[in-house]
Amino acid sequence: MKAREIRVRMRPRAVDEPHRAASELELLFDLTFVVAIAAATAQFAHAVADGHALPGLVLFLQVFFAIWWAWMNFTWFASAYDTDDVPYRLLTMVQMGGVLVLAAGVPAAADHADFGAVTLGYFIMRIALVAQWVRAAVEDPAGRRTALRYAAGITVVQAGWVLRLVLVEAGAVPEGARLPLFVALAAAELAVPVWAERAGRTHWHPHHIAERYGLFTIILLGESVLAATRGVAGALAAARTSAPLVVMAVSGLVLLFALWWIYFLLPAGEGLEERPHLSYLWGYGHYGVFAALAALGAGLEVAAEQTGHDVTATPLAIGYAVAIPAAVFLVLFRLIHGTVVRARVTHPAVVLAYALVILLLPLAAPRAGVSAVVAGIAAACVLLIVTVVAIGRRPPAVSRRTPDAGRG
Repeated sequence: MKAREIRVRMRPRAVDEPHRAASELELLFDLTFVVAIAAATAQFAHAVADGHALPGLVLFLQVFFAIWWAWMNFTWFASAYDTDDVPYRLLTMVQMGGVLVLAAGVPAAADHADFGAVTLGYFIMRIALVAQWVRAAVEDPAGRRTALRYAAGITVVQAGWVLRLVLVEAGAVPEGARLPLFVALAAAELAVPVWAERAGRTHWHPHHIAERYGLFTIILLGESVLAATRGVAGALAAARTSAPLVVMAVSGLVLLFALWWIYFLLPAGEGLEERPHLSYLWGYGHYGVFAALAALGAGLEVAAEQTGHDVTATPLAIGYAVAIPAAVFLVLFRLIHGTVVRARVTHPAVVLAYALVILLLPLAAPRAGVSAVVAGIAAACVLLIVTVVAIGRRPPAVSRRTPDAGRG
């Protein structure tokens, strides 16, 4: 590192900076989330296999919110204020440590409803981010009000999370009030950027943000591959290779490849540049998209595992553990992506029709088997790609009016 890079005054980066791409530090930062996502997905897979999919889903969505929100806050801050100097790198390392602490606490949260380590890891990540915002406030006078709002908002909400943990541990929060309290604090987290940006918009780079979200999508798809591989390994450990296992393995890979194809079919960078007012819809909406991909990995793991030995969950439940995340991904992605991307995309009715087919397929699981259902879901996603590509290649309709038709 050059001497001049040890300490760099924190200024907002240009929103039109050419060839802006993810830095090596951002890529390293993402790797720590691999551990956290893997822990959350594995616990959800265990819940599905044991026949406790709904309680497991509630826990999974809570833990995944902490993972996603911490990643997203760092990503948008880095897009605006990445100096890549020593203080910035050290504070990023602290955030990475918080992610690992959170990941270590996922099993305790799943097995004993002990959120102590998860809250501690989240606390470490958030305090490091507050320090980044305070530094931005000191060194960037033009964006000081916005930075101070971010720092204050994150601090207040983080105090709420710590207070929630203390009250829960003391037994002061009834069982039925814990989830509503979590939802209220999560809503407060989502409100902080909206409130802070009213004092002035941060200078995030649209193409950089689109790339960062794409990279996180690849991480989630990779986690699904890992989860499915765990399931295949478990099936092979219990029995020999079977036709349902082969069908399941191939279909799972095709399904993940199809979802990757759908996500990257139309880039979002230009759309975010032209429609920055839709950035909240696009950015926040990805929580559902990302959670669906992570949950899909858990479903594929159980689907592969059940080909080798019995699990408590019924074939119908396992089929829906794959179908629901796939359908949610398709519908939510079309909803948020279609509003941003200017290029012609598939009509919502077409996506809804494919999603409905996917949601009906698990009904055949008791007779046809889970592997056949997963194969059907993969086939539906492949057909959706074919439909999207065919529509995209269709020439736009040409008006029958001639250029001079409206002239006197």
